[in-house]
Amino acid sequence: MTVNPYLPLPYRVIAVRQDTPDTATVELRPVGAAIPEPAPGQFTMLYMLGVGEAPISVSGAPIEGAPLAQTLRGVGAVSKAIIRLQPGEELGVRGPYGTIWPVAEADGHDVLFIAGGLGLAPLRPAVRHVLANRERYGRVSLLYGTRSPQDILYRDELAMWRRMLDVQIEVTVDRAHRSWHGAVGVVTELIPRAGVDPSRTIAMVCGPEIMMRFSVQALQAAGMPCEHIYVSMERSMKCGVGLCGRCQFGPDFVCKQGAVMRYDRIAHIFTVREI
Repeated sequence: MTVNPYLPLPYRVIAVRQDTPDTATVELRPVGAAIPEPAPGQFTMLYMLGVGEAPISVSGAPIEGAPLAQTLRGVGAVSKAIIRLQPGEELGVRGPYGTIWPVAEADGHDVLFIAGGLGLAPLRPAVRHVLANRERYGRVSLLYGTRSPQDILYRDELAMWRRMLDVQIEVTVDRAHRSWHGAVGVVTELIPRAGVDPSRTIAMVCGPEIMMRFSVQALQAAGMPCEHIYVSMERSMKCGVGLCGRCQFGPDFVCKQGAVMRYDRIAHIFTVREI
């Protein structure tokens, strides 16, 4: 069956889990036909009738009967309407769109994930893939930074990953009350702790652009080649198929050539504002 890329398919809400005060994970199952299985790093367009639609990264693919999971922050009309949905209610889903995290290219390499804030959501499927195929990868590290302890996503899953004896998990916050006993500071300060071998490590970075810029600078200072660094450029996507032009980034369209991009391809424009 040919899928119309502009036509959302109906999905029913199975559960809505409040992750932080302003962020929730919505779990969905198709009412009828389903979109193709998303790969790690891809996104969908979620549609609310009478409100609009928004691009949201997939934070959990429907593997082995699991629901499609999308984690989003309620910052606009569409995202606020979605996180207010109740189980049994429906919304539209189209996609998946975009490029994927280099989990295949990283085969046989060490893997370093660097996430800032909500950026852990798009990285989560890649982390799950790597850990589910642990024997194919070398050293695995996840460095995660948030504004405060209250903003930490997937606490139970982070704790489970941390219990694995061959995975390094480091979490830091920008600010915290005295009850917080973890690291305080920006996520780039964790990079030296990872002890990566830059010649054999693939880095996947996702978060606010300023955080990604400083992370890339720190990785380059550590000797990591540009072609070993991947970033997620989630800029101003609107249609999802490169038609409206709103997400143009230099010669590329983020929704088609991204959002995951290898850094050496965009290094010349990565720090240019308003491009």
